[in-house]
Amino acid sequence: MRIMIAAILAMTVSAALADEELDVAHREALASRDTYWNCLAQEYCQPANKSLSDKDFTLHVANACPSERQNLRVMLVEYLTLQFPDADAGAHMTTANNAIALAQKDIVTAFVRHKARAK
Repeated sequence: MRIMIAAILAMTVSAALADEELDVAHREALASRDTYWNCLAQEYCQPANKSLSDKDFTLHVANACPSERQNLRVMLVEYLTLQFPDADAGAHMTTANNAIALAQKDIVTAFVRHKARAK
């Protein structure tokens, strides 16, 4: 009986620790997303960018915020790996890269729309 109680307790503690680790990874992924978005927003607001063509701004954004972009990629892959441990690691990287591409696309879309309204 004591062995069964100890086993149940160990499983409960293990599950609680895993849940905590997942929660921390999720918070870190969200924080890195916010940091990357804030960096992109700062790039968007740079006065020098107003004279850029849509294509040049797209290239600029693709190269902007390299450390924030990489941190988002790492934190998101870490979170996805904990959330879906049986999924292929390449799928997690693809998801992270798609999230980054969508963030960049949103900033470029805002830039293009703003520029069109300013004409």
